[in-house]
Amino acid sequence: MVIPTEAGLHARPAILLSRLAKQFRASILVKSEDGGEWVDAKSIVRLMALRVAKGGQLQFSVCGSDAERAIAEVSALIASNFSEMDDTGRV
Repeated sequence: MVIPTEAGLHARPAILLSRLAKQFRASILVKSEDGGEWVDAKSIVRLMALRVAKGGQLQFSVCGSDAERAIAEVSALIASNFSEMDDTGRV
């Protein structure tokens, strides 16, 4: 999934992603496209440590009873630009 936010996966998107991930029993692991290590999406600190810039890609590995719903909601959050608005007021 491509990170659309202007500042990349900075604090606010990391917090939103982590909060969402914590709502699921599923294990949600993520890594950047550069082949770094898998990190727990439920950890804000680990998400920010990925240092993903705008346009960078994330890979997800999701496992558990609610995995399908988890990845669908994570995908929707990222596709919504983490609900951030640009200068024109658009998402």
